[in-house]
Amino acid sequence: MAAVQVATVAEIPEGTAKTVEINGHKIVVCHAEGTFYALDDTCSHAEASLGEGEVDSDELTIECPRHGSQFSLETGKPRNLPAYEPVTTYAVSVQDDAVFVEYSG
Repeated sequence: MAAVQVATVAEIPEGTAKTVEINGHKIVVCHAEGTFYALDDTCSHAEASLGEGEVDSDELTIECPRHGSQFSLETGKPRNLPAYEPVTTYAVSVQDDAVFVEYSG
């Protein structure tokens, strides 16, 4: 796996998400409670961009804007229906002001 720089810390303020593309694959990077998380951008229930949903820093979730399923930022597992399949998560690291996602694909 390679670490790919996807943003700077300033580009993803606390409580927000940014959709990035690595080798044609869309990943949403979220900033919650001072930590960065990365998940597949496409909801496992419907073809919706999780990056357009709301990040809940208290619950560490991101909500699908289409049907309201909330996904754990830590595990990618949905917390409520209609989604029941998890989305893939990726390791994130921050070096200086750069945000990196571990991705091979």
